[in-house]
Amino acid sequence: MQNSQQPIIPEQSLDRDCTTLSRHVLQQCASFNPEAQDISAIMNRLALAAKLVARRLSQAGLMAGALGFTGETNVQGESVKKMDIYANDVFISVFKQSGLVCRLASEEMEKPYYIPENCPVGRYTLLYDPIDGSSNVDINLNVGSIFSIRQQQGEDLDGEAKDLLQSGDKQIASGYVLYGPSTVFVYSIGKGVHSFVLDPSLGEFILADENIRIPEHGAVYSANEGNYWQWDESIREYIRYVHRHEGYTARYSGALVGDFHRILLQGGVFLYPGTTTKPEGKLRLLYESAPLAMLIEQAGGKASTGTQRLLDVVPDKLHARTPLFIGSNQDVDLVNSFITDWARRQSDIDEISSQESVAKV
Repeated sequence: MQNSQQPIIPEQSLDRDCTTLSRHVLQQCASFNPEAQDISAIMNRLALAAKLVARRLSQAGLMAGALGFTGETNVQGESVKKMDIYANDVFISVFKQSGLVCRLASEEMEKPYYIPENCPVGRYTLLYDPIDGSSNVDINLNVGSIFSIRQQQGEDLDGEAKDLLQSGDKQIASGYVLYGPSTVFVYSIGKGVHSFVLDPSLGEFILADENIRIPEHGAVYSANEGNYWQWDESIREYIRYVHRHEGYTARYSGALVGDFHRILLQGGVFLYPGTTTKPEGKLRLLYESAPLAMLIEQAGGKASTGTQRLLDVVPDKLHARTPLFIGSNQDVDLVNSFITDWARRQSDIDEISSQESVAKV
């Protein structure tokens, strides 16, 4: 006889509660072949790195020497935070003895970190941004980590990792971790986008949302409008457009992962154009833009440089940068239309000026 005092747990709830990250990855692979097991194991190591970084962030305010700057600059010429170094070291230590990854490339390191002992077996490369939005760390706002997995091509005997200079379509998997009120792990292996929330009591990432689809249009536009006067006129025209029309709202946190996560779930567009001083943009293609572009396309959205599909871009160096316009289809198309129209108008003006010069001669 059933005990009337015991609640009946719905089957759907039970199944959801039991779906861990590692189980989900294997289900996505639909196979237990060596490659599927490798990808699952890499995701498990990424999850471990995320847990270690999340723990450090939660305790940073209580620990001496955990916050602030190191006094050094990275290869990008940016001031390095102590948490940047810690997180970068975490990713290295987690994968160093994994036997899975033979190279790690990070925006904090000028050259890839090689793990020769892994190379006979592990033919994968992990590219990552250990702490995205590190300026938020000292004031306890959200930050994140971004990652991408690629298969090594060739032997890379010269240690230059030139095989990584390929388009974003060559990514096997990508994702990010958002450290906020809860720790969220989002990933794709080319079969949709799925999010997990860390349950501290279990020490496991539990499935929260499967096959995420971004809305075709959203109200949010996310941009650092402090750069307004350094943008091309086409981008300033777009900003004036959303200022004049109802239904738009600005949200910008200074952490790409946080702003992207909002747009992935609610729709809209994140834009980080080039400026007059940095026309190539600020965001790193291999470590930030391409991984998120893979996710957004898997969720039914778009990512663009303003002139081409972002996943078609081939970098000329490991730390190449690119402008980024990413989000809902309609919103990215709208931004691109302002860029295209402005370029067309400029071309017409140049042609008229050229004809007038010829006529004068």
